[in-house]
Amino acid sequence: MSQFNYDLFVIGAGSGGVRLARMSAGYGARVGIAEDRFMGGTCVNVGCVPKKLFVYASHVREDIDDGAGFGWGLNGDLKFDWQTLRDNKNTEISRLNGIYESLLANAGVTIHSGRARFIDRHTLDIDGELITAERIAIATGSWPFVPDFPGNEKAISSNELFYLDSLPETAVVLGGGYIAVEMAGILAGLGVKTCLVYRGALFLRGFDQEIRDFVKTEVEKKGVELLFNDNIQSIEGDAPNLRVSLKSGNVLETGMVLAATGRRPHIHDLGLEGLGINTRENGELIVNELYQTSVDNIFALGDVTGGMQLTPVALAEGSFLSAHLYCDVKPTPVDYQNIPTAVFCQPNIATVGLTEEQARERYDNVQVFASEFRPLKHTLSGSNERTLMKLLVEGDSDRILGAHMVGAEAGEIIQGIAVAIRAGATKTDFDTTIGIHPTAAEEFVTMRQPRA
Repeated sequence: MSQFNYDLFVIGAGSGGVRLARMSAGYGARVGIAEDRFMGGTCVNVGCVPKKLFVYASHVREDIDDGAGFGWGLNGDLKFDWQTLRDNKNTEISRLNGIYESLLANAGVTIHSGRARFIDRHTLDIDGELITAERIAIATGSWPFVPDFPGNEKAISSNELFYLDSLPETAVVLGGGYIAVEMAGILAGLGVKTCLVYRGALFLRGFDQEIRDFVKTEVEKKGVELLFNDNIQSIEGDAPNLRVSLKSGNVLETGMVLAATGRRPHIHDLGLEGLGINTRENGELIVNELYQTSVDNIFALGDVTGGMQLTPVALAEGSFLSAHLYCDVKPTPVDYQNIPTAVFCQPNIATVGLTEEQARERYDNVQVFASEFRPLKHTLSGSNERTLMKLLVEGDSDRILGAHMVGAEAGEIIQGIAVAIRAGATKTDFDTTIGIHPTAAEEFVTMRQPRA
């Protein structure tokens, strides 16, 4: 009989934690899991899922406007009700919460509701109940970070945005990452006069430079005011009458300030002090290639380790770790190269592989193929939205190094191209593939001449 209550205990029922718990139980391990807030984690509750639902909502007015060129019109005013969107979203999230709980229960995982705190390397306290486990995995994810400045408590994070009682007439979004750009697009699309403030010269650092420049123009077309090389110095007043002072000396009057300035590991109140777990300065848990911390029976995966903050990455890590610990057939390690990703701004960005800047740093002979065009839909809609597609090719081997797109349904298109790039596709493979006409995606197989 084991001296422990569980073979494995998982702290955090987000994407990675649920996958790890379910699969480990499927391999025969006795598994428990603790969650003190969101069943399904950030993605289901205050991340990917509600964000994408809000993106859909924010496109409706534009879609209706586009319809005029196709003969469609409205009799009467078009009205948007925030409470309906919010409440319908809440209903869907509740449904997903229940599905996650059922998946765990049906797999034989014991669910504990509450914050798990370490007593020692094998013992946890969950609201006064002591639990022991041979192995413990930390999968508590990340949490929004709001910079320190006078009045920062008057700003909200993306967490609160999803549950607002009402939408303001105006908003200031602080940040330059994908969350900031996405939220600015959502707010603007829902009719909020929106300004994005970012301390850098251009948002979306780390993405392909040409893509960043192109998106800047497109985002401005959607009515988002962009203030770069600036930052918030202080916030005064109370919503909806906030006074935002910028370091440039400019003052913005706004109804809401949304701080989308990054996320930090969610390790507060876990009791990690004294365990000897090595961390980085920002709190990220340091793990080896087996997701093992410096305490050999304690593991960590997902956002809390500082890797790519993507749900599919956490899922892959959970799958690997469960198989590594409890399956006789050892799994293939997670490959972090050529992971596709999307930014659901308006229009969407999707990318896989190297940026042009990265490619030129690594290879001497880089060929760039690009196509910018007005999508067929907008020849009648009257919209001035444009699409950009880009392929990066290693000239000596003909191998595709990266693919980037800005345009409608970019994520849907790049997902398929990611498979091809991972399989080692060449430009010749693309060139000899017959396109589907008329689609935007066919541009990826019809770009013949590299940029001079």
